Amino acid sequence: MTNDQRSWRPEFGRMNIRPRPSVAMHVDNNWHLSHWYEMPREDPQSPEVYTYTDAMSYAPGSEVSFHTSATAPRWILQVYRDGNEPVLVHEARDLEGHFHATPKQAYRNGCGWPVGHRWRLPADLASGFYRVVSTCDRGNDSKFVQHHFFVVTPSNPKPEGRFLLILPTSTWLAYNDWAGANSYDGIDGENGAQFSPDLSIERPWTRGLVWLPPGAPRLCDIPKRRPLDAPRYTTKEWAFTNGFAQFFASAGWAQFDRHFVVWAERQGYAFDMITQTDLHYRPEILNRYKTAVIVGHDEYWTREMRNHVDAFVEAGGNLARFAGNFLWQVRLEDEGKRQVCYKARAQAEDPVRGTDKAHLLTTAWENPDINWPGATTMGVNGLQGVYASWGGLSPRGSRGFTVYRPNHWAFAGADTYYGDVIGDEAGIFAYEVDGLDYTFRKGLPYPTGEDGAPTSIEILALSPAVRVEEEHDYEGFRYYLGNGKTNSSTRTTPGPTPPEGPDPQRYGSGVIVSMVKGKGEVFCAGSCEWLTGLARGDFTTEQVTRNVLNRFLGKA
Repeated sequence: MTNDQRSWRPEFGRMNIRPRPSVAMHVDNNWHLSHWYEMPREDPQSPEVYTYTDAMSYAPGSEVSFHTSATAPRWILQVYRDGNEPVLVHEARDLEGHFHATPKQAYRNGCGWPVGHRWRLPADLASGFYRVVSTCDRGNDSKFVQHHFFVVTPSNPKPEGRFLLILPTSTWLAYNDWAGANSYDGIDGENGAQFSPDLSIERPWTRGLVWLPPGAPRLCDIPKRRPLDAPRYTTKEWAFTNGFAQFFASAGWAQFDRHFVVWAERQGYAFDMITQTDLHYRPEILNRYKTAVIVGHDEYWTREMRNHVDAFVEAGGNLARFAGNFLWQVRLEDEGKRQVCYKARAQAEDPVRGTDKAHLLTTAWENPDINWPGATTMGVNGLQGVYASWGGLSPRGSRGFTVYRPNHWAFAGADTYYGDVIGDEAGIFAYEVDGLDYTFRKGLPYPTGEDGAPTSIEILALSPAVRVEEEHDYEGFRYYLGNGKTNSSTRTTPGPTPPEGPDPQRYGSGVIVSMVKGKGEVFCAGSCEWLTGLARGDFTTEQVTRNVLNRFLGKA
């Protein structure tokens, strides 16, 4: 990177620094179990600037509205297309700063700030991920830097030789706890200690979901824990130390999708992007392509999104999913500005329960009230897998997939044999994974179909996973989930939601599968961390990914 490039990259230099405070620390503080979240200081003595856009995606030629609150008198806005070589595409300097308070429950209702800047996108602007950077001078030889984003959707009616990357923005939103709450923790509810079932896009993204410095840790423990070692939650430690969101490693562009985009661009692949909101409301974009790709962590989907993907594949499209944790049905409301998901509280609280819209209940796909196993779309089920390779969650597992069908086309040229463990050095089997109920016959795994999965699915590779973090009574242990309880518990059999306590289905798997569906084909490597193999140059992970993309693009 040249010095000229550094001059317009606000991430270089001292950023978001304040004088060092003294804070009392008590020995019973479990900050990794506490809910901490990002909020503006709203102090004119501490210059800050926060910006969000009025939508997550725009067509070329559209106008983008940037809504901003600043305690600084002047600020700078920069937009650049992110990827292997970020390109600055728009800059507005010396913008006047105006402070606007963050409303109570902004996480649910939005911030409602006025427009601080507008930009008409060029009509020929390329599809992609556009990082928005707001910066102001702090007056102490440092600057305040905040990141947002929007996506430019493709306009080419005949995108030959290109695939469509679907960004899992519903999952990003579910993890965005800016202003106090997300789908996991929060300050919502009568006691001010619940997650929020309603989340607004009209607010900033919490720090770490859009941008991370090189070397930010991942959830997977590398190296493996030794016997009797206490569990480590390195991402929590790093986030707290450096002022990032506690969920930065769980979802988002910076930790997941960007790594794939950088790899794919270096490999010479041509592709366009849309958000899940585009998939929900504008499926005609998907139908222009022969291949769709999903990577990273795509836990939350609407029924409409699944219907559109199913129709695409059944009509002859190809779906490549290098992602994990296909789990929750959500609803989009207010033209996509609000996302709704009650999760394990759905049977008691979701307004659609017991109505003619009960099929939209925001619970797990495998819940009997929905009874639409994810495997019918993706070839894998979220609740048949879940956790691996971090904390007390299968902490000394292989971190790779064990191969059982090495002669499948996906392994061509990968020098892979029966029983090989692939991707373990890079840690591709980790965090959250998707599995199937399976049985072995003559040394090969087959779906049983008891979990609703089509028995025609080919299981190419698999490894064990767990739904609970098992506690062990050794010196000084503090667990993150712990107590043998599932996180966001839900039911997979008829009856009430399981009570607090040991989960009857404690064990699962993560799988790589291949599935013919209608006139199309699905390939799924069911792990959030598959892309670490690409980022870390793992030979087999790269070769399998190339094989899938080339076959689906007609380049094999």
